[in-house]
Amino acid sequence: MSIMGRLLPATAAVLASFALASASMACAEESEPGSAGSTTGLQGATGSSAPDATASARLRPARVARFDSPVEIKSAPGYPRLMFVVEQPGRIMVIRRGRKLARPFLNIKPRVNYGGEQGLLSVAFPPDYRKSGLFYVYFTDRTGDIRVVEFKRRSAARARQNSARPVITIRHRQNSNHNGGQLQFLGRNLYFGTGDGGGAGDSAGNAQNLNSLLGKLIRINPERSGRRPYTVPSSNPFVGRRGRDEIFAYGLRNPFRWSFDTTTSSRKVRIAIGDVGQDAFEEVNYLNLSRARGGNFGWNRWEGFAPFNGGGAGTIKPSLALSNPPNCSVIGGVVVRDRKLPALRGRYIFTDFCDSRILSFKPRLGRVSARPTGLRISNVTSFGQSLGGALFATSLDGSVYRIRQ
Repeated sequence: MSIMGRLLPATAAVLASFALASASMACAEESEPGSAGSTTGLQGATGSSAPDATASARLRPARVARFDSPVEIKSAPGYPRLMFVVEQPGRIMVIRRGRKLARPFLNIKPRVNYGGEQGLLSVAFPPDYRKSGLFYVYFTDRTGDIRVVEFKRRSAARARQNSARPVITIRHRQNSNHNGGQLQFLGRNLYFGTGDGGGAGDSAGNAQNLNSLLGKLIRINPERSGRRPYTVPSSNPFVGRRGRDEIFAYGLRNPFRWSFDTTTSSRKVRIAIGDVGQDAFEEVNYLNLSRARGGNFGWNRWEGFAPFNGGGAGTIKPSLALSNPPNCSVIGGVVVRDRKLPALRGRYIFTDFCDSRILSFKPRLGRVSARPTGLRISNVTSFGQSLGGALFATSLDGSVYRIRQ
């Protein structure tokens, strides 16, 4: 499930005024694997009730502008004065120097199946974006399938609307929920998380099926190579083995929001995945990227730390599991880099769609305990950072906020 599907009854009143019919919704990688036991956590933790240092820091959300169902905010290499806001109905808008531009960067509404958990969900800009002008979007098409499509920039604040080049399509027609929805570049490789295809308990068994691209973390090089719309890195874990070559990790239910952490002193890239749970637990996984390579995050054998469909050994356990309720759909976040936020800098922040508290923990391998920051924002759909480290959050109340202290 994404942030949306399970939340219709609880938030319909809050979001009734919106068109959204739902209320849920080459850098080098590290060379050494993380410890196999480095992802244990505290099952059922909803955040310590003890006061956090950040709670007294008077953090506040300052509204930048209003948008139509914003679900993501991203920066683009080479354009430090711009931020790009993804609107779920099918547009990408631009914030320049803190002001929203009237004209969309990209408008693909006719291509997008919008409603419930479906829509335009993510955009990603490769490291050479300023030179190449190429960028990528992730959306559900008119049939309900997941598509990653390449577009080309016309100018700093405008894309070429007719420049679409399909990269990959993943069949997703049986159910409208659990669409995943995050694109991220690491070097030349594009990573994205897909949901398990929907349906209670992953009845189709997609997340554990290595011949399916649903319920996975996918890694490809999205550039065209001859007649191939994309290529697969030879170091992907299932190249030459049983399973789809595109798969980087599996056993995910709905990794709606996740991020890389490249700030660690160990120089090892880490990954933080917020994976939306079924009925009992939401989970956050924070681990070395090399540990995730070829790893099984457990769904649908496990939900959080609890056996769901037989349990079993050999899976990556969460760093933290959040009880449901009061939580319902975890929203993965980022490790904060903003020097103007000393109370949060160096901490991983995240939230839950049903619980407006913004939580944080010190990112480390092993058991973590999340604490409230004292900041509350309702219906958060993503966190993002500018090239200079400024921290933003998007909300289905229509707002994009900058977090200030």
